[in-house]
Amino acid sequence: MPLTVIVGGQYGSEGKGKVAHWLARERSTSVAVRTGGPNAGHTVEDAPNHPVVLRQLPTAALLPDVMCVLGPGSYIDPELLLDEVSRTGLSADRLLIDPNATVITEADKARERGSTLRASIGSTQSGTGAAVLKRVERKVSTELAKDAVQLRRFIAPLAPFLRSQLSAGNKIVLEGTQGFGLSLLHSPSYPYVTSRDTTAAAFVSEVGLSPLDVDEVVMVLRAFPIRVSGNSGPLPNEISWEQVTDESDYPSPIIEYTSVTKTIRRVARFDAEIVRAAIAVNKPTRIVVNHLDYVDFACKAEGTPTPRVLRFLDQIEESINVRIDHYGYGPSSLATRPKELTKARTALSIT
Repeated sequence: MPLTVIVGGQYGSEGKGKVAHWLARERSTSVAVRTGGPNAGHTVEDAPNHPVVLRQLPTAALLPDVMCVLGPGSYIDPELLLDEVSRTGLSADRLLIDPNATVITEADKARERGSTLRASIGSTQSGTGAAVLKRVERKVSTELAKDAVQLRRFIAPLAPFLRSQLSAGNKIVLEGTQGFGLSLLHSPSYPYVTSRDTTAAAFVSEVGLSPLDVDEVVMVLRAFPIRVSGNSGPLPNEISWEQVTDESDYPSPIIEYTSVTKTIRRVARFDAEIVRAAIAVNKPTRIVVNHLDYVDFACKAEGTPTPRVLRFLDQIEESINVRIDHYGYGPSSLATRPKELTKARTALSIT
């Protein structure tokens, strides 16, 4: 079946949105599905140096003729979603929302703001966790998408639609959120995790499809993994952004802010242990490594991998014992390793 699932192999912010956008474009994808809630932002450039952050819609919303889907396992902030629909210029006939998706209410957001979750585990306080808890507790106050007046024009049962697309051989990209290291069930860092499972199998379940529908699992990694600021859990080999800047020969300071809370991210050196655990659970068919310009700025400036970057990639492959298929060195670049060559890698632009 032509279903591709994209999953993060670390602690989120690996560049899944960029990869999902590229795959959807390159493969003439018919349907793009986004899982999760607004506690994760995916960034893609719709023009050079013009990043777009989406917290509800799949990044393929920026492409023409792609149907965007939010499944029954989605958690939706209607105001935020409608803002993204407006910003992307997405027409109403290109968005479908399953009636059983959960609505995040102002009460859910207030509940998290009034809790200790931000201080205790680095929560984004988006209301997603509170909505998940309410759904699990089967509260009668839980609002589903079918009950939200603002969403009514987008509502349709998704299982029949997705099944018809797969039966017709149309390509579907399923854009998972966050990373394996944040999985509620599988992360070694519990309780410093998110409110859902963040594995490929969980994403497939959340949209109402079968594991037998999947023909490809793409795992996305970062050269330097991050976690959100504050008391967000273990991050082995943590370093500073100043170290990343100095070692990469970047001409300006490197620093990253979270796309949801706008706080400075923590950063660390590549940790093979969490990636090997993610590979064991997700069984990816392809591996992508992003942010290689943090290894050597010259690869971004020259538009090609440098010897320093190639050595870094070889070291990663040895440490995780899995081939790296694609790699990125900027917000709008991705490179593909030719299968017939052992060390050589050829760049492909995705601007």
